[in-house]
Amino acid sequence: MKHWKIEREQDGLAWLTLDREGAAANALSAEVMNELGQALDELDKTSPKALIIRSGKAAGFIAGADIEEFTQLDSAEKAKNLVERGWNLFNRLAAVKYPTLALIRGHCLGGGMELALACRYRLVVDEPGTKLGLPEVMLGIFPGWGGMKRLPEVAGPQVALDLMLTGKTLDARRAKTFGIADLCVAPRVMEASARGLVLSGKPAAKVSGMKALMNSWPLKNVVASQALKQVAKKARPEHYPAPYAIVDIWAKYDGNALKAPELLDRIIQSTTARNLVRVFFLQERLKGFGKESKFKAQHVHVIGAGVMGGDIATWCALRGMTVTLQDQTLERIAPAIGRAGKLFKRRIRKPLEARAAMDRLIPDPEGHGVARADVVIEAIFEDVAAKHALFKSVESRMKPGAVLATNTSSLRIEDLRTALVNPARLVGIHFFNPVAMMPLVEVVECEGADPEMVKKACAFVRSIDKLPLPVKSAPGFLVNAVLAPYMLEAMRCVDEGIAPEAIDEAMLAFGMPMGPIELIDTVGLDIAMSAGKQLGGGAEAPKCLLQRVEKGDLGKKSGRGFYQWADGKAVKNGTSRAPENLAKRLSTPLIERAERLVAESVVADADLADAGVIFGTGFAPFTGGPLNFRKG
Repeated sequence: MKHWKIEREQDGLAWLTLDREGAAANALSAEVMNELGQALDELDKTSPKALIIRSGKAAGFIAGADIEEFTQLDSAEKAKNLVERGWNLFNRLAAVKYPTLALIRGHCLGGGMELALACRYRLVVDEPGTKLGLPEVMLGIFPGWGGMKRLPEVAGPQVALDLMLTGKTLDARRAKTFGIADLCVAPRVMEASARGLVLSGKPAAKVSGMKALMNSWPLKNVVASQALKQVAKKARPEHYPAPYAIVDIWAKYDGNALKAPELLDRIIQSTTARNLVRVFFLQERLKGFGKESKFKAQHVHVIGAGVMGGDIATWCALRGMTVTLQDQTLERIAPAIGRAGKLFKRRIRKPLEARAAMDRLIPDPEGHGVARADVVIEAIFEDVAAKHALFKSVESRMKPGAVLATNTSSLRIEDLRTALVNPARLVGIHFFNPVAMMPLVEVVECEGADPEMVKKACAFVRSIDKLPLPVKSAPGFLVNAVLAPYMLEAMRCVDEGIAPEAIDEAMLAFGMPMGPIELIDTVGLDIAMSAGKQLGGGAEAPKCLLQRVEKGDLGKKSGRGFYQWADGKAVKNGTSRAPENLAKRLSTPLIERAERLVAESVVADADLADAGVIFGTGFAPFTGGPLNFRKG
């Protein structure tokens, strides 16, 4: 066999190791699945005393099914065959007479999780890379190989549905807490612990009590109804049918999609699934930009402890880097440190690890960290003269080969780098607010930039778990440039008397995560005014914007903009009826600007433009991106 290896020990224990040939990570392709069937045939000839399934990859257990194969499902029969293959094979694995155990180290997702659930036992290794989940919903599909049946049986339907409907993953300790894993152990004892558990004779874990009752009628219907209500708050069935299908298949067909062939075909053949698979590959392409350099940043120095600079520094510390944060005084740095503490508390479960993250974030008002940093990021206010002065003071103190970056959102890199002795080293690394939430980072280069610095910048962005998008220096780069005409058109609608609530509702119905008027309030009306002057092509500012800025109603930060704000939320006065085709009117300027930026080579091609707008603005992922949407 190319991908699987069987090893037998003298005491009768067998090890089945998956090491997919020619791949960095394990995925369950058709060939890998066929070979698993062959491995089970071989084991059936002489049944082992017990079987442990593990990965031969350093990168993790099993990432899931082979996503490439999803693009080939052009008929109902092919879709049915794909589901049937995994369903039958994993049922066979679950039915073997000898005890089985999945030794899970690293990612265990999708089909990999379904394979693990088909084993009698699951052992997880307690280290940061171990993640378990059924994220198929993120691709517009559902777990068809037994996950919808088995996960509720071991974790209870509420936990199981939450994982399947959101695509969330669990670390090793939480997997053990929820009953998905039988043991959670350190790497040094994983094999010995796996051997002990699989030979223990313990019965397979199953939920009991109320959790078991919720897997049966009539409580099953109650749980399903509650789940559908939660789904409806976040996803419209016409845009994202998969979560609704997951609830139905679990509640009505015991998790077996083969019993609902029409539903199976509708989901797998849906435009949403096709576009979300496209988005997956777009994301993988962005990740690839970080692989072009072996640059490893360990120390980051951020200059400017405002909202953006402070949050950039915080995120880098969260991702394991030593960070020095510079501003004029400790008092200016203190608010950023306070916000960091709150984020670490939310994101890091272990108090000692949260403390370690705080220790990595070092206030540095005098800028001593510049000389030690691998990456220096300027994040001060948008003023060319101020940035020139800063770059002059910093450049001579930096290490050779260190990256010098600006987080500017509006100024030309060409204008900023003139103060440098080596102007080619300056690159834009443009984060979006809020830094902790937005996955995209634009890596900005201008003519004459050092290509190695651009590659290093991309590698740094990936190392902090963000998606790098290379763009050329131009007003607004990509994301802000497409948002400007979109928000401008929304405010023109307000000038025409259309209620902000109606405008926002039209775009929410279109599939945007937030309406444009609420977005303007969130960004700040003063920021919108400034962006409009730079990116509006000389267009007159909307009256509704001018009036509010003059009164000091700047949006969320002032408590009033287009909306009143209370407890961090916009107060909306019901839903006003939107004019017909309003969503088309609002989205058209964004799409047209994206087309123009591709034509001007600000971004390399239409696919990257779609990726940037999806991950940088939240543009409805089910569309596959604005330019893909335009093609129909």
